[in-house]
Amino acid sequence: MQRRHDIDALRVIAFAFLILYHVGMLYVHDWGWHIKSSYQSEALQLPMLFMNRWRMDLIFLISGVAAAFLLKPGQTGRFLGLRSWRLLLPLTFGILVIVPVQPYVQGVTNGAVAPGFWSFLAEYYTARRWPENAFDGWQHGYTWNHLWYLAYLWMYTLGLAALLPLLRSRPGRRLAAAFTGLRGAALLFLPALPLLFYTLTLQHRFPDNGDFIHDWYRNAVYFTVFLYGYLIARDAGFWAEALRLRKTSLGAALLLFLVYAVARHDLPEEIPYWHEVLIMVLRNFYIWAMLLAILGWAHACLNRPFAWLPRANEAVYPWYMLHQSLIVLIAYWLVPLRLGGFWECLLVTGGTVLGCWLLHEGLIRRSNWLRPLFGLKPPGPPRELPALRMAAYGLLPFLALVTFIIVQS
Repeated sequence: MQRRHDIDALRVIAFAFLILYHVGMLYVHDWGWHIKSSYQSEALQLPMLFMNRWRMDLIFLISGVAAAFLLKPGQTGRFLGLRSWRLLLPLTFGILVIVPVQPYVQGVTNGAVAPGFWSFLAEYYTARRWPENAFDGWQHGYTWNHLWYLAYLWMYTLGLAALLPLLRSRPGRRLAAAFTGLRGAALLFLPALPLLFYTLTLQHRFPDNGDFIHDWYRNAVYFTVFLYGYLIARDAGFWAEALRLRKTSLGAALLLFLVYAVARHDLPEEIPYWHEVLIMVLRNFYIWAMLLAILGWAHACLNRPFAWLPRANEAVYPWYMLHQSLIVLIAYWLVPLRLGGFWECLLVTGGTVLGCWLLHEGLIRRSNWLRPLFGLKPPGPPRELPALRMAAYGLLPFLALVTFIIVQS
């Protein structure tokens, strides 16, 4: 099958926006984060909210599309082995090496951790219990912070593999055909209904906490859009309809967001239940309309072999792993200097981009032993490694880390 350049390009763009979003978290007023600038803006809340509602849904949907292309008939074991290697090994390395600067900065900023990174690291590696609210994940001693996506994606990959017999059965194929066969208004609105159902039934009971086990609301939403991506990946009819509806879906998304923003603006602590339900309805229909619009416009504008795309596509994984630690560290250095909002933001953004580029181009992609730690394939011709061996490369270090944390706690 011809390579889908629009999916590759959309993956690059989605993660680029994720980096910008995390820079924005430093400056948006009244939204908690690991470290905050002195120069915060309420005006940022609206554009951040616009992106926040669908940014991770888009990434999981793209991941589902990618899974469909990677999952070859009769090679489920190899698929799981490859996914375990390329998700769990970087996750383990990231938790141990890349992420620790974030809890350190957050703990020092909160006054719960004494300055001195190497002293902090010596204690951090013991997985001891930290002072309450010292940093995100203080209860467990360790945190995966922004790398939670890798753990969730691995679990959804296992879930997909478990569902394959059902999806490939006759009823499963009929259900998939009914979904990908939606046209017009049905495609614009019906796929949002499961997301709305989860919001109405699960969100209040299972608030976001990022530990997977108790994250049933986010799991329901993200696994559903992951399955959506898997189902639509190879269906030409769906993509033709998304292309045809791209202007309608974008207009609907913008209108829905406008009404949603008005409906949730300046609310008192107590609102009638009907008002709460209205906000939920608007939010979920906005999310799906925006996802459909993004897919349609990407198919229209990005499905071509851009010269920059192969290099950028390879860089996504290392940049994703590195960016938040660089943002937090650079902000930690710059915030006390009070350089002014413009210069501080410029330096944080520029320093993050430059740091990701230098580390990836100058070190990671040139090192045979660093490449798999950042989710990159070995250089040169592909090697056919046994599925169990690939799975072991990812599973064993991750299970060792999890076992150590459980024993220490």
